[in-house]
Amino acid sequence: MLALGITAPIFIVLVFGMVLRRRRWIDDSFVETGSSLVFRLALPCVLFLSISQTRFEDAFDPRMIAVGVGGTFLVWLLLEWVAGRWIQPPRDRGVVIQASFRANMGIIGLAYCVNAYGTEGLAQASIYLALVTILYNVLSVVTLNRWVDGARGLRGTVSGIVKNPLIIAIVSALPFSITQVSLPAVLIQSGAYLAQLALPLALLCTGASLSFAGLRADSWNAVFACFAKLFWVPVLIGALGVMAGLSEQLLGIVILMASAPTAAASYVMVRGVGGNATLAANIIVLTTLASAVSTSVLLVLAQLGGFL
Repeated sequence: MLALGITAPIFIVLVFGMVLRRRRWIDDSFVETGSSLVFRLALPCVLFLSISQTRFEDAFDPRMIAVGVGGTFLVWLLLEWVAGRWIQPPRDRGVVIQASFRANMGIIGLAYCVNAYGTEGLAQASIYLALVTILYNVLSVVTLNRWVDGARGLRGTVSGIVKNPLIIAIVSALPFSITQVSLPAVLIQSGAYLAQLALPLALLCTGASLSFAGLRADSWNAVFACFAKLFWVPVLIGALGVMAGLSEQLLGIVILMASAPTAAASYVMVRGVGGNATLAANIIVLTTLASAVSTSVLLVLAQLGGFL
């Protein structure tokens, strides 16, 4: 019931986006402009504010970060290998790979951790979010450029990483988190207004792009990404956490963050490079709907195994 309480409102807003598009209250131009605004301004504000106001040394655990970064990189390598053999057409491989490893940590993952471990869990999860999100964005740019826009080459890939607004926001926020330099209250409040745009606007745009016809056409790719995101990835990263000897709370944070559904930012990035945005949107909806059940099952299994 706790997982449903977190997931259901998100899914309802996605449905609102789909309904508004069908009633012609919003159109493709709105979706394109809104997605760009989320990616370039609103999501960077969310990340900057959440990280800059977290005390770095109180929340940083090197083993947990190593599990998150190392596990994500290992998952990405495995997905590149598997998708290269099982996902068709090739242009959709980057969409599936990104959707399979990129979790919605900033919204659903953090909400899971707060409900499970309170403010201490929030601080630890925020630092985890900051460093793993950098890797998420780097790997997303590399994967999408390779499979969707391969003409960019190495220079284009590096340029995409350096200029990525999400990476810029995270890197800019880390010095404030480490030094605990206080930002002016007016800046924090102004940034909070912009940050509040991120979730509803991203979900509305994602819902407006949902196509059930497209879901049928891409059913294998969507199901593959859904299973990988909600089962394979959290189990693998959780197993690495057990081998690393993480405490129960840190292991729980790692599992909860990894088991979150596919991030809405994945849709924004796919649309930005001209990829299969419909497939990206459908995967987000499927994983969001199924994550309430899958996360609960994973936590029960971890408890039965004596890990939590």
